[in-house]
Amino acid sequence: MVSSAAMVMSKASTVAQYLRELDPDRRAEIRKVRALVKRHIPKGYVERMHGGMITWTIPLAAYPETYNGEPLCYAALAAQKSHNSLYLMGPYGDPSQVKHLREAFKSAGKRLDMGKSCLRFKQADDLALDAVAEVIAKTPPKTYIARYEAARKRR
Repeated sequence: MVSSAAMVMSKASTVAQYLRELDPDRRAEIRKVRALVKRHIPKGYVERMHGGMITWTIPLAAYPETYNGEPLCYAALAAQKSHNSLYLMGPYGDPSQVKHLREAFKSAGKRLDMGKSCLRFKQADDLALDAVAEVIAKTPPKTYIARYEAARKRR
């Protein structure tokens, strides 16, 4: 999902600890986006620290059949060396969600800085927040698991 080469890896074991590690300006922006994710993420995803990032995953108790034995990650948020990143696996697996984000950013007059799953931003206001919220809310765990399983069968 995420290349560790470009990441600033945190050793924090809790979200609170992770946030305390950030400088105040970065902390404020990460908190804004975290709050947005928490407000809109469907039930069934669990917030936790993993890989030096705040992640929202499907716990192994709910879905243990992952390729690597780790909880299935749906979204992640991290302060990187030169920007912040919001990783969204919904758009990664659904081109219609990417199209929606492109159109929403354009309509909002904002620059979309997106990799395959990563939205890069300096400030939360760089994002088309309404569209990001819609995309986050769009895929409940059951749908995400079905998409994941279909992708695994194609390999």
